[in-house]
Amino acid sequence: MPIDDLGEFIEKLEKAGELRRVKTQVDADLEIAEILRRVMYANGPAILFENVKNHSMPVLGNAFGSMKRLELGLETDDFTQIGQRIVDMTKMDIPSGLFDKIRKLPELSKMTDIAPKLQKSGPVTEIFEDAPSFEKIPILKTWHKDAGRFITFGLVATRHPETDIRNLGVYRMQILDKTHALMHWQKHKRGAHHYDIKKDKGEKTEVAIVIGGDPATVFSAVAPVPEGLDKYLFAGIARKTGIKTVKCKTVDLEVPANAELVLEGYVDPSDIRMEGPFGDHTGYYTPPEPYPTFTLTGIMRREKPTYLTTIVGKPILEDAFIGKVIERSFLPLIKMFQPEVIDFSMPASGWFQGIAIISIKKRYPGQAKKVMMGLWGLGQLALTKIFIVVDEDVNVHDINDVIWAVTTRSDAARDITIINNTPTDTLDPASPLLNLGSKLGIDATQKTKEEGYQREIQELVKVDEDTKNVVDAKWLAYGI
Repeated sequence: MPIDDLGEFIEKLEKAGELRRVKTQVDADLEIAEILRRVMYANGPAILFENVKNHSMPVLGNAFGSMKRLELGLETDDFTQIGQRIVDMTKMDIPSGLFDKIRKLPELSKMTDIAPKLQKSGPVTEIFEDAPSFEKIPILKTWHKDAGRFITFGLVATRHPETDIRNLGVYRMQILDKTHALMHWQKHKRGAHHYDIKKDKGEKTEVAIVIGGDPATVFSAVAPVPEGLDKYLFAGIARKTGIKTVKCKTVDLEVPANAELVLEGYVDPSDIRMEGPFGDHTGYYTPPEPYPTFTLTGIMRREKPTYLTTIVGKPILEDAFIGKVIERSFLPLIKMFQPEVIDFSMPASGWFQGIAIISIKKRYPGQAKKVMMGLWGLGQLALTKIFIVVDEDVNVHDINDVIWAVTTRSDAARDITIINNTPTDTLDPASPLLNLGSKLGIDATQKTKEEGYQREIQELVKVDEDTKNVVDAKWLAYGI
């Protein structure tokens, strides 16, 4: 059975030697963040802080800071299976006749199994606070020049005003006072899109911020799923069984029933304030910018919840490992839209949107550029600043192999593509304008005469097979 909640995940991490408990008193103001950064940079374990100054709620950090922890949480060592399930769903034929429906029942029942299931109550409904306050929660200040305390791992639940498709997104929130915070949902995110639709009608947007949950649901909030796919359904796809949900008390939204706590409220388009600065995952402070205000109207929670948080800064930190799982999970979807793609890598130091490397099975002239253009038109990959396309004989996960391909198979004048005035990540510190900049594409595939390569195509240096076999047979005898 999949992991159902954060407590169960903590137990599993501890049994695997992937978690340490800290009983010494720590401060949510800078101290916890500094400890977590040092642990993350040292590839250390998840940390459960059990004694937080002025708070009764423990704090869990670095819970997803290794591939092993993500394998434990998502219960697989092959993350491509998650994306493959979506691909398989797109190929399902919905039968029309009675006999065909009966014959397809086993496949159709799988759809029912992964759908969310609404419950009357759940662990998160144990206590409801109708006089809520952020002050009871050990929300961290993570960098000394941050504008204040920020929720960094809240799963922000909204619903599309026209289609009712539910979304979970991870958007930071700056705490202003007991009941107000700023919602940093960037222009390209789905939560912001829902907000814009409501704003155009002069309406507030109902929101619920979910803290903690089963690993698959947390992962689903971060994952850039295809447009139109309900995030609660995607959580069921990731964990192979549907999540349980409950209704909020003060807003008309459903939330995961096994969450640790849920912050209910609304975002008001008429109340815009300056948010930031904040030390972000690019390694730079994001400067102050205007964002709308969230008003807290109620808190549902467990009797003894745990506060899940994460720390961002110059890579490589916890978010890099989550990014690697996203990369692996969505490879089957990328292949579905671009069949020539062999493999795909987003290096951790590129902070998700900075750079991606793609290997392809090249069959015709200009194919590398065709792949670049296709991927720049695909969901969140539209924000990726640099694409490098290589041949299938290059390992996209070996940066030295990639550099070799770039320097031996690309010519600057012929193989570099620059596109101006395109959408960029809001957090990109190099972009000349907010949300608008340029893209760089490098075609590092072997060129053909059809692509204007005038010289004789040079032969790759390869090992002599006879010599290789002799060395293989004698290898242990060399004593090297």
